[in-house]
Amino acid sequence: MTSQDSTSTLAPTRPLLFERAEPSTMTERAERLYTCLNKRRSVRFFSEDPIPLDVVRTAIQTAGTAPSGAHKQPWTFALVTDPALKRRIREAAEQEERETYDHRMSDEWRAALAPIGTDAHKPFLETVPALIVVFRKDYDLDAQGERSKNYYVQESVGIATGMLLAALHHAGLGTLTHTPSPMNFLAKLLDRPANERAYLLIPVGYPSETCKVPDFTRKSLSEILVEY
Repeated sequence: MTSQDSTSTLAPTRPLLFERAEPSTMTERAERLYTCLNKRRSVRFFSEDPIPLDVVRTAIQTAGTAPSGAHKQPWTFALVTDPALKRRIREAAEQEERETYDHRMSDEWRAALAPIGTDAHKPFLETVPALIVVFRKDYDLDAQGERSKNYYVQESVGIATGMLLAALHHAGLGTLTHTPSPMNFLAKLLDRPANERAYLLIPVGYPSETCKVPDFTRKSLSEILVEY
């Protein structure tokens, strides 16, 4: 086998588009982004005011730049703005949430959530201008219905979701990571294919003028960083 033959399955390559910045510029960029994202909070009180959906689409496109196992990009982002569909999602989510709060949730879990003040009532799912349902794909299906396995799906979708939340906040929109469990109803309501499983439900909009959030503090750098 020739060396050419041994590399015939490699993907085509191109020069990396990368520009080195001066250390002072790098510091400024890092601090500016930290300052922005440090203001991000989970929003549970949203305005009904419409939002620019092109901004949301661009944020989703940004999420799609995330690294993924074997570059399989195992995600789908479903953008929901239809009022009737949002109502159905709310009704189904609240049904699951009532079951969770009443029967599935441990005392330890309830105690952890107590400072946040959440319950099974989720009106924001209907009043918020947009919902993004993030789906994970454990495998892909080709036109003939043949399966091909995806790799590091949980990690890949988690990274993409984090980038989505950062992009939406940076653009000036509020979000919430909502996880009614189980979330099988989302794939059914949105008529998604069998290889897609709901990963996260993200309401997106402007915080209401009266929105308040818990006065929490984040761990300091010394608490989360270990250097060797």
